[in-house]
Amino acid sequence: MILYLHGFRSSPDSFKARMMRQAMKERGLLLQWRCPALDPSPAAAIEQARQEALELCESQQKPVNELTIVGSSLGGFYATVLAEMLGCKAVLINPAVHAARDLATQVGEHSNFHNGEPFVFHAHYVDELKAMTPAKLTNLDRYYLIAATGDEVLDWTEMRDYFQGARQTIVPGSDHGLSNFAKYLPGVLAFAYPET
Repeated sequence: MILYLHGFRSSPDSFKARMMRQAMKERGLLLQWRCPALDPSPAAAIEQARQEALELCESQQKPVNELTIVGSSLGGFYATVLAEMLGCKAVLINPAVHAARDLATQVGEHSNFHNGEPFVFHAHYVDELKAMTPAKLTNLDRYYLIAATGDEVLDWTEMRDYFQGARQTIVPGSDHGLSNFAKYLPGVLAFAYPET
């Protein structure tokens, strides 16, 4: 089972989300896939994602430890929060490991990259991010980090250091969106479905 969480200003129409959905469909696993459009409010988004995770597990009649949350950028931060909260696995693609600090610069009006819908990132959303930040990571075996050295938005060395001890793939070059994601998708699926 895979729950995909998109990043800031992104949506379920991101190319990584669409590529993953297609891969799940080709494997006959579409019923084990969820990718919600997340609320701009971090508190609302994390609750929304938590509900999606639990509903997915219930619909498949599987325990939460068989769930993998895949998150990109801010979605990677949310995936980390939920992995600690629920005890599931997480794949983190160029995650925002210091989300409150990094998103503090984004307070104001924005539009969605994919559908152009406007939204406001309010100042108190930064406090919501601070409040949900895990004090420390537990069970590093549950994490798989994919970090690109060419990330133009976030510092890949912070990702590497934050997830020290977890499985890691450091991608030479590339970019924040990990435009060569197709190369790493099989590894993501193997992490989510180790028995196949």
